[in-house]
Formats: sequence, C-alpha cells, structure tokens
Amino acid sequence: MVETGRILLAAADENLKKSISDGLGTRYAVEFVSGMDAAAEKFKHDNFDIVIAECAWGDSKFESFIGELRKTDPDCIVIALAKDKNEQEASGLMGLGIYDLFYQPLNMEKLALVIEKAGLMHLSAVTNRRSIQGLKEHNITLEKQNILLAKRIEESTKNLSKLYEDLHSTYLRTVKVLAQAIDARDHYTHSHSENVARYACAIAAQMGLSVKDTEVIREACELHDLGKIGIEDNILTKAGPLNKEEWEQIKRHPVIGAQILEPLTFLNDVTALVRQHHEHYDGTGYPEGRKGEDILLGARIIHLSDAYESMRSARSYRKVPLSRAEAVEEIKINSGTQFDPKVVKAFLNIVDNL
Repeated sequence: MVETGRILLAAADENLKKSISDGLGTRYAVEFVSGMDAAAEKFKHDNFDIVIAECAWGDSKFESFIGELRKTDPDCIVIALAKDKNEQEASGLMGLGIYDLFYQPLNMEKLALVIEKAGLMHLSAVTNRRSIQGLKEHNITLEKQNILLAKRIEESTKNLSKLYEDLHSTYLRTVKVLAQAIDARDHYTHSHSENVARYACAIAAQMGLSVKDTEVIREACELHDLGKIGIEDNILTKAGPLNKEEWEQIKRHPVIGAQILEPLTFLNDVTALVRQHHEHYDGTGYPEGRKGEDILLGARIIHLSDAYESMRSARSYRKVPLSRAEAVEEIKINSGTQFDPKVVKAFLNIVDNL
C-alpha cells in the first residue's frame, strides 16, 4: 500500500470513528474531529491530503463546508459518508465536487483503495500547482529583469543618441566654419552663403516644401561653396575673364565639396545638393550635365539663389553689382534654360520681399 499522507475525519459517530481507525489507522495518519465546523478550522491550520466527512441529507451546511475547504486548498480531496441511499441528494452532493460518496456500513477495502488513488491524485495536483506557481514566480522574475534590461537599453540608446547628436553638431559646426572661412578669403564673397541660404529658404517656403526639406536646403546653401577650398586663390579672385584651364578648375568645386562631405553620412541629402547646385535646367551645367527633373529640386532652388546673390553683389570680375531689376530680368531671360521655370515663378513671387 502506498502512503498517501494525512487524513482528516469529521464524524460524530464513535462507531464510525473506530471502524475507520481500525481499517486505516495502521497505514495512514488519521485525525478525528467531531463536526464540520471543527474540521474546517483544523484544515486551515494543518495540512491534510484527504477529508472524510459525515453528511446528512438536507443539511445545507455541507455545501458551505466544502466551500471553506476549497478556499484553504483548491486541490483538497473530499470523501462523503452517508447513512442511507438517496439518489437525488447524492447527485446534488457529487455536483459539489466531492471525490466519492460511501454509504454505511462501510466497505473498508473499497474505501482504502479509493483513498490510495485519491491521495496520489492530490499529490499530483499539488505538485502541478507548485510547478505552475514556480513558473509564474520565475516569469515574474524574468519580467522584472526584462524591464530592468529594457530601461538600461533605453538609457544606453539615449546616451548613444546624445553622443551621435553631439558628434553630428560638432562635425557640422566644423564644416560650416570651414565654409565661412572660404567665403572670407575674398571680401567680395563675405556672407555670400548666408545670403544664398536666405533666398533659397524663401523660395522653398513659397513652393510649399516641408520644414525638413527646407532645412536640408539651408544647410546645403551654407556649404555649397565648400569645394572652393581646392581652388587656387589667384583663380577665385581673378579680376578678368577665366581661361579654359581656369574655368575647368572652377567647375571642379561642386565635386570637391561633395567629396569632403561624403564621409559624413548624416549629410547625404545635403551632399547631393552640393554636388548638383551648378547643374542647368537644359543640361548645360556641371559637373554631370543633369537636365530637368533629373536635377534635385533643392539643387535647382540653390542654383537660382546662388546666381541671384552673385548678380546682386560686387565681385572681383564685376565691381558694380546689378540692380534688382537687372538681376530679375536676367533670371527671366534664362528661365527654361539655366533655371527651372517653376523655381523662377516662385522666386518672382517673393523677390520684392528679399
């Protein structure tokens, strides 16, 4: 016989107690109480695998008794003992979830077999419940660890993002200072890039470009002449017309500027505009001879802004700048050839406010 644990017997009948004690006492730890109230109270404080309880037909307290036992141990095994048969009452009793029902006089051999199976079932249920509880506790621990890890990852990501932003800002400031230094090489071009940016952003706003696209255009304007760092001063400041070789040198500056910016991958959009800002709408520009819509819209806007600012400023090759009317007329004449007609239209709408 397999030892199944402790049994609590709730019965007032002394003969019944003796019968069960004689039949089970040598194989199980059986404790006796006189009624259901005492049994429910003892069950709360001691561990029992099986409860055997007398029941009287029509006693409503038995249902409450079962409920109390279930509150203490959801896996509790309850075996009911009745003095006589009543099929209807027995059906209702089984509906309460009791394990089995025995009538008196007891068949001790059958009861012993039922108790053995019931005890094993209770042991299995308790083991499963503990395993499930252990898994729940383990999952809670993992969830807490995951939350902690997520917070650490979030903090690390924020730190990396801040570091990236700081590097981004530092690189950009360095390049912009370099571009400003290039403008300052010739007093005629001082603040040239700033003015081009102001005109280009006004045109972009007139054309309904997004804030993000306008900001890319502004940064490209500030850096558009960066490549002139590779052009000799005597060419940049030459008072007379450039010869063919000198002109070829000048035409290299968009490519040189793009090559300087290419390692800064966060400036990819800006780099593309710097490379294309001297392309002409009819394909006669440089460095790649792009045409029409094949030229980025931002580059078309910068090209017009750059040309207008140059015409409105004194240069080494032109001491007296063009008037506003003369510069506007020049842009009108070159609409559709050097300049995108859509960009020209937007420019003409805002030029009086520049």
